[in-house]
Amino acid sequence: MSKTEYGVEQMESYSGQPDYSGKHETSEITSEELRNDNELSTGQGEGLQRNLQARHLTMISLGGTIGTGLFLASGASIGTAGPGYSLVAYGLIGTMVYCFMSSLGEMTTYLPITGSINAYGTRFVDPAFGFMLGWVYWFSWSITLAAELVAAGLIISYWIPEEQCPAWVWAVVFIVVLTSLNLTTVKAYGETEYWLSLIKVLAVAIFIIVGFLYIGGAVGAGFIEEDGSVAPKPGSAVFNMGPFHGGFAGLASIFLNAGFSFQGAELVGIAAGETKNPRKNVPRAIRQVFWRILLFYILTITIIGLCIPYNDPTLSDGTIASSPFTRVFVRAGIKVGGDIMNAVILVAILSAGNSGLYASSRALHTLSKEGSAPKFFGYVNRWGVPVWCVLATSLVGCLAFIVSLPQIGKGQVYEWLLSLSSTTGFIAWVGIAINHIRFRMAYKAQGRNIQDLPFISHLYPFGPIYTILICAVILLGQGYTAFSPFSVKAFLSAYITLPFVVLLYFGNKFWCKTKILKLVDVDLDTGRSFIDTSMHVSDTGSETEKKNTKWWKKIIHIFA
Repeated sequence: MSKTEYGVEQMESYSGQPDYSGKHETSEITSEELRNDNELSTGQGEGLQRNLQARHLTMISLGGTIGTGLFLASGASIGTAGPGYSLVAYGLIGTMVYCFMSSLGEMTTYLPITGSINAYGTRFVDPAFGFMLGWVYWFSWSITLAAELVAAGLIISYWIPEEQCPAWVWAVVFIVVLTSLNLTTVKAYGETEYWLSLIKVLAVAIFIIVGFLYIGGAVGAGFIEEDGSVAPKPGSAVFNMGPFHGGFAGLASIFLNAGFSFQGAELVGIAAGETKNPRKNVPRAIRQVFWRILLFYILTITIIGLCIPYNDPTLSDGTIASSPFTRVFVRAGIKVGGDIMNAVILVAILSAGNSGLYASSRALHTLSKEGSAPKFFGYVNRWGVPVWCVLATSLVGCLAFIVSLPQIGKGQVYEWLLSLSSTTGFIAWVGIAINHIRFRMAYKAQGRNIQDLPFISHLYPFGPIYTILICAVILLGQGYTAFSPFSVKAFLSAYITLPFVVLLYFGNKFWCKTKILKLVDVDLDTGRSFIDTSMHVSDTGSETEKKNTKWWKKIIHIFA
């Protein structure tokens, strides 16, 4: 493939919209052009469609981050390093998430295109950089989809033993359901994700309320443990048993876990190209997602640290019965806590799989539009769904699930695939930061005024630099346990992703003879709609509608 095929001359609209750059020398626009713009802006016509609302966008991002990392791994983090270090780790990672989401917000508001992470890499940095980001991101979520299928079978076995129904049967059911959802309109996908994520958010909110009641002594006083002993009274005494346990090694290990728990927040950028009025809804969704995620994680860890001692052996078991959520519910007198949390985690798995299939299919679609994947992946049906991208991602997820079965090499191939995909989320975050730096540099080099941006990241340049540094520490430090004593298997498991990424970038760069784009040649206009950038598009949540909204809907809106 030639260099010009990757160049800005070959670029087409990523969101199904025509190129308006230089099209209108004056402000005179015909009614026919305006009508066409409105059709494209609302998702009518060919290509991906803008049918996601602000609430959908918020929940898509929430759905990718609130999952087993919060419901199960949070307890393991406290058991490893204590509640104090856990708050430090999750707080630092949370600030980093805010930095890269602010960067993403500035770019997606200015240029709302689908598959933005790899599309921006191609347009702002180097076509080979976008190629690498796109395939890494697609691979990551495809393997994550397989992991969700494995987890779904385990969750169902909590109620129906595998002797009665094998776990693979439930995996087949779930992949059929998820694929069907993603083959419908993007609006149907967004609505499904909204309600799935809302269930998780409400579960966390209920946990926070129950936790405060338990800490205050309103419920669960004098709870008796299984060994017959009285549970310690929740509060500062429990928290201070070992707030900073394990020293630097403990902090480093949960620092990595905290980073993995936040992965998925970038989904708001992937969906920007299919969102109504992205100029208004993308910044709103980014602000809401960050504060809600940080609030939920910080409050959750604080409550667990006040209720369950760090040395409770069940915190690190990783099972439903030992989930810190389950244990707090049970101690508060809610004996069906295990069933409740099992159901919530099942919803979390469906939500994460739903979001993962959506994100990876859009990344593959963008790669096709850029000429970095077969052309047939660029096909979009009349409902705006990249059908072949969805089916291909589902197929890869199924193949990865098959190699996870104990009958096939005892699942060892799957373990390597999972290790290969585990760090790709951090690579995507680094890509966002690098894209933002290049975007700002090109914007300035082309003589444009920063104040003209519809949304300005006031953290620049600190935000993207901070993101790169934190992600570098995580990527390079994740395998520190492999060195004492040195373990080849642990070393490869931790670092095999890095040479894979380097091979993708330099392999494509050598094969296609790409070059890092000159700042003055960076395309900052293709794909920007006149409606999105020059006119105000009415939002569905007008002030009049907000005043007439019923009280129970207002309560839900606090969380969603």
